[in-house]
Parts: sequence; structure tokens; C-alpha cells
Amino acid sequence: MLYVDKTEEIYKLFATGGTYFFLSRPRRFGKSLLITTLEEIFLGNKEIFKGLYIYDKIEFKKYPVIKLSMNDLVYSKGIKEFEESLLDQLKDIYIKYNLKLETNDNKTAFKNLIRELSKTEKVVLLIDEYDKPIIEYLEDLEKAKEMRNILKNFYETIKANDEYIHFAFLTGVSKFSKTSIFSTLNNLNDITMDEQYSRIVGIDEKQLHEYFYEYINKLAIKYKKTTEEIKDALKNWYNGYSWDGKNFLYNPYSLLLLFSKN
Repeated sequence: MLYVDKTEEIYKLFATGGTYFFLSRPRRFGKSLLITTLEEIFLGNKEIFKGLYIYDKIEFKKYPVIKLSMNDLVYSKGIKEFEESLLDQLKDIYIKYNLKLETNDNKTAFKNLIRELSKTEKVVLLIDEYDKPIIEYLEDLEKAKEMRNILKNFYETIKANDEYIHFAFLTGVSKFSKTSIFSTLNNLNDITMDEQYSRIVGIDEKQLHEYFYEYINKLAIKYKKTTEEIKDALKNWYNGYSWDGKNFLYNPYSLLLLFSKN
């Protein structure tokens, strides 16, 4: 297996001293892996980072972590089932930390979870694909609006509980201005277009050549080309993403499909 080390970019996040961050990237670009990497850092699991850039750069202090994946919720059955699945995800976190869920209201459950966990240490909040519930219903505008209002109500909890939060990171594929995230969280740092974070997910040219050399070589042998010719072909086909106009990236999923199927 291969692991492309992105922890130098993560370290830059911490070095700013900021609290709230938002990153937008397309599907299959590594956002969920970034979220789980942040989770392991804040859970203090230092040893799994041995050999990576961040290993000797930070304290690896343990924090209570609330990680929500909007991608894992139920959408096919309607709004009511979506809300139930969100509550179930919150309930799992309650159980993980030996807390008792005493409400059926998502917003109240979210608020109580943040406050209960913060009694030992301030909370780390990680929300993956925050906009998925709206995107799922874009072809049904009435449901999309209803979902937007549900999310607005739910996400307002973050700003209202600012004093209990140590660090928050949210990902999505888009930036919806009316979901309350960007209106009430006016200190949310949108790093989507920031040059210093332009390579925080995705595979850059240097990483492609360094980590995937063996696979590039296999392609060269198969097609009777030089490795340089294969690199040029890969660049022509796959290297089309940039958020700063300077650093160009490959979609990791596209590369994995290529190298698995040759």
C-alpha cells in the first residue's frame, strides 16, 4: 500500500493558530481521508504518524472529537429519515464517550454533546461533506430548501458554542451562502483558494513521480514507451486541477483506477 504524506500542509493549518477552517474540493479528492487524518492527530495517536512530516512537530495532545460524515446519512427515504440518521450518528458519538442521549432533537443533541465533552477538554469538530444534504436534493428545489433550513438550524449550534470548541474543520464540494455556516461563522477561514493549502489534498507532480514510480514504470513496459513519455501522457490526461493557478494536481481516485487497471 501507499500513503502520500500530506501532514506538512496540515501542520501549516495548526501554525496559523486559527480555529475554524473550510475546504471545498470535488468528489473523490481525498477530503474524507484528510478528515480522518485530523481525527487521529487530535485523538493523540502519535505513533501512527511515525515517519511522516508532522510526527515531531506537534504535541499530539488528546481532545474529544466529534466527527460527522454527511455522506453516510440516509437520503433515499425522505427528510424525516435523514433527520433520524443524523441523530443516530450523534448517538454513536454519545455511546463512544459513555454519555446518555436524552433528546430526539438533532440541534439539542449536538449542543449537549459539545458541552458535555468540553467538560474534560475543548472539543474538536470535524464535518465531512457538510453540503451533501442539499446537493442530494438539487433536482427537487422544495426539498432542497427544506434541507437548507434544517442544516441552517443545525449548524447554528457551532457559533453558539464557540467557547467550547478548540478546532473545527469542514469540507464540502460547494459553498452555500445561506446554510448559516458562512453567515453566522464569520470567523470561518475558507482555505479553498489559498496557495499555501492548494496541495492539501490531491496528488501533485512531485508526489506522482516519487510515490508511483513503480506503477509508471509498469505502464511504460506495457506500452513500450519511456517513463518520460508515460509521465507526459499522464500529465496530458489527468493533471487538470488547480486552486491557485500554480500548483496542478491529479485526482487520487482517477490515478488509482488507472494504476489498478493499467
